[in-house]
Amino acid sequence: MLKLDFTKGDGLLPAIAQDWETGEILMLAYMSEEAYNQTLKTGMATYWSRSRQELWVKGLTSGNVQKVKEIRVDCDDDTILVKVEQVGGAACHTGHRSCFYKKIDKDGSAQIVGTPVFDPKEVYKK
Repeated sequence: MLKLDFTKGDGLLPAIAQDWETGEILMLAYMSEEAYNQTLKTGMATYWSRSRQELWVKGLTSGNVQKVKEIRVDCDDDTILVKVEQVGGAACHTGHRSCFYKKIDKDGSAQIVGTPVFDPKEVYKK
């Protein structure tokens, strides 16, 4: 059985969520060993929230869950690629499909690419 190297990142490994059909990169989060094991057990992408210091099942609040279709690990066993079915259409808490919705031009300025799928004020009641 593969043993991931959680020691390199102080117990957290980068986890890239990718749309399993289109290849679009949806987000980057972090997994603890517990989050990784929970992901394997449930088939739902589970991460470690660095801000809240707790396990976080993606989409429990918004309904935009990530159903795991495949997991890959890099050559050093310290980065996780989670190929997911993004239910609800948005991976980003801002309402965008992908967290990578800011396109940087050569002069360093940013452009917003795409429009939000949902209004985060409505979903998160903040």
